[in-house]
Amino acid sequence: QVQLVESGGGSVQAGGSMRLACVVSGDTYKRPFVCWFRQAPGKEREGVACIVKFGDTEYAESVKGRFTISKDGAGNTVYLQMNNLKPEDTAMYYCAARPVFYVPQDWGEPRAYFYWGQGTQVTVSS
Repeated sequence: QVQLVESGGGSVQAGGSMRLACVVSGDTYKRPFVCWFRQAPGKEREGVACIVKFGDTEYAESVKGRFTISKDGAGNTVYLQMNNLKPEDTAMYYCAARPVFYVPQDWGEPRAYFYWGQGTQVTVSS
């Protein structure tokens, strides 16, 4: 099994920064690809950023240049550094994992992920 636990959410003013962390545990071969998703009230869950075990990354257009995904050496903690936050970044942020060793074309499709954390709330005020 694979477990994911998010932390680091909270409230910040527009233009501020925040770092989220996702601790990943369980069968290593089941979780080489980890992504951050977010879901705002009344909206669909959307992919934000992903990282592969060997370091390749992918970002949604809306966060490119502002958000950075990274991991510790062992890949057991995945971080999402969020800078220049905007009110439209307000959402519940989730991390998710799936057993692929590359960035798939459907990386932003929530239904493609087997393992999910419980989420952490990020609120950006104007």
